[in-house]
Amino acid sequence: MENTTEAPSDDNQPEKFGVPDIIVVVVYFVFVLGVGIWSSIRASRGTVGGYFLAGRSMTWWPIGASLMSSNVGSGLFIGLAGSAAAGGLAVGGFEWNASWVLVALGWIFVPVYIASGVVTMPEYLKKRFGGKRIRIYISVLSLILYIFTKISTDIYSGALFIQVSLGWNIYLSTVILLAVTAIYTIAGGLTAVIYTDTLQTVIMVAGAFVLMFISFEKIGWYPGLEQKYMEAIPKITVANTTCHLPRADAFHIFRDPLTGDLPWPGLIFGLTVLATWVWCTDQVIVQRSLAAKNLSHAKGGSVLGGYLKILPMFFVVLPGMISKALFPDEVGCVDPAECLKYCGVEVSCSNIAYPKLVITLLPVGLKGLMIAVIMAALMSSLTSIFNSASTIFTLDVWLRIRRNAKEQELMIVGRVFILILVVISILWIPIIQAANSGLLFDYMQSVTSYLSPPITAIFILAIFIKRVNEPGAFWGLIIGLLVGLTRMIMDFVYQAPSCGEEDLRPSVLKDVHYLYFAIFLFGLTAIVCVVISLCTPAIPEQDLARMTWWTRNSPIYKEDLENDLQQEPDPAEIPTIIPVIEKEPAGPSIPAVEVLQNSSVVEDQKEKHEVAKFSWWKKLYFWFCGISIHPEVKLSSEEQKRLQRKLTSIEEKPLWRYICDINALILLAINVFLWGYFG
Repeated sequence: MENTTEAPSDDNQPEKFGVPDIIVVVVYFVFVLGVGIWSSIRASRGTVGGYFLAGRSMTWWPIGASLMSSNVGSGLFIGLAGSAAAGGLAVGGFEWNASWVLVALGWIFVPVYIASGVVTMPEYLKKRFGGKRIRIYISVLSLILYIFTKISTDIYSGALFIQVSLGWNIYLSTVILLAVTAIYTIAGGLTAVIYTDTLQTVIMVAGAFVLMFISFEKIGWYPGLEQKYMEAIPKITVANTTCHLPRADAFHIFRDPLTGDLPWPGLIFGLTVLATWVWCTDQVIVQRSLAAKNLSHAKGGSVLGGYLKILPMFFVVLPGMISKALFPDEVGCVDPAECLKYCGVEVSCSNIAYPKLVITLLPVGLKGLMIAVIMAALMSSLTSIFNSASTIFTLDVWLRIRRNAKEQELMIVGRVFILILVVISILWIPIIQAANSGLLFDYMQSVTSYLSPPITAIFILAIFIKRVNEPGAFWGLIIGLLVGLTRMIMDFVYQAPSCGEEDLRPSVLKDVHYLYFAIFLFGLTAIVCVVISLCTPAIPEQDLARMTWWTRNSPIYKEDLENDLQQEPDPAEIPTIIPVIEKEPAGPSIPAVEVLQNSSVVEDQKEKHEVAKFSWWKKLYFWFCGISIHPEVKLSSEEQKRLQRKLTSIEEKPLWRYICDINALILLAINVFLWGYFG
């Protein structure tokens, strides 16, 4: 028995990965690098606004594609398919929930962020509440969350895929992946990231649908899946247990609120708390919307992203279930010795569900395409996280340390920090390999549910409740963090039992689902924040202008901004106030371009003389690091004010506002139908 199941596993490894596959992968990488370098050349990379916000010149379709690919990394392909193989359809609710919060992003959160004139999410909280400690706290916590729940899981899952399909060492795979990813991320900034994301979204969706149709044809379409998944029982089981049996509710999204592995109240309410953090308050996602040339394009990007997020249920979740139905002994193993033999982990082999389909079902050539798809998912996700993490560190942490840092210094610091992130993430990979029953997606979601609900609560209160102040927000965050860390540490100390073992974990772990805990933590943080705010002085009304939903259209902010520039020049705010001041792409959305063109005429001869002094290798170094070799162009206070008014405008043309509204309603109607049909 054991030999018959092991042989196919060996045969399906590198021997079937032929020369055409290698050619496809190489062509893909060359093409992506070409697009990345092209977008780097045309991008404005020498200013904070150009590098971190793509000059605020993006239209709706690359924004929507980037929202999708930034979230659908290789961790989602591997983890979502693995969780689906283990438990069925319900995990697809994580994807469909995103459509609702993406609409909230475009219609509620982004208008406030644009009106307040911010570049980063910690900066918004600093402007909304005042003080410095909340900004530093959110910055550091965001970076920690990126490392523990995003970067390391994406790197691990991408390397795992290469290990299963090519037989390479997992750390060698990691280094190769990161080398290609880092080149155009460091060089090009957000413009390069968004354009390559758009390309990779097309490749990702096309390749994943090819595998989906081949998989369905193999198993007999949906009726065949329903039958064979429920019959998928490994030959070697653990005596006197039922953990090898498929769940009776495997084909239902809504599951029992007490005994379900994903209880329906948690899936609706607890998941919304986590999704609001991911889509509406996390720098990785919001940064794409802030790069829009106006609010209508930001809304259009949200709607497109919402439509795209409906698709992973069909090209990731269902293929994951098909994989278990076709390979029950390997993907569905329950005996620790068997699992160790098939995937090197004793607790579960569910994470190999998707790569197992790729290396077994796809013909030569298409196998290379799917390798490229997973690499596209990995690289698009990593580039987005790298760019956003470096944005937060540069503007919210480094500027606290070096208050007089010049723009060139910030460009270099942002790029160097990406390299530091990579090293830390690689060191965390062994922890992930052993974490959370071998289910990568569960690991990502559970850690997120312990650390992100306090952030969600504070952002929602900041936008909707004007009475909330800095002491309330700060202590709400601190108490929420302590409670969440306690649960997270317990989760790592008390590992979930393997099949057949007695569950000796404390009741708070085995009886309180992590999605329920997210609801509790959100509520606790909100209560603490409101109570402390009511016991301390309120923020003056004029300081809330353009900072909340109710004051987003206030005209006061412009006068206050002008006064701040004259009376209180804070170096930390300069890159935020003037996010695009140098060599922006020509376009009607940036009125300062005309000012720059007029100003540069006088200095034209001087600039040519200055540029001629640098050798070719120094010019290449300056280009890669985004350092301008031209003298800086200074804007007068009146020019700064005019530019700021344009960048913080949330006005929309009525026609495009109606088009966005109608498309949002259609998206939500389709989403409700799908929830009901599969519920």
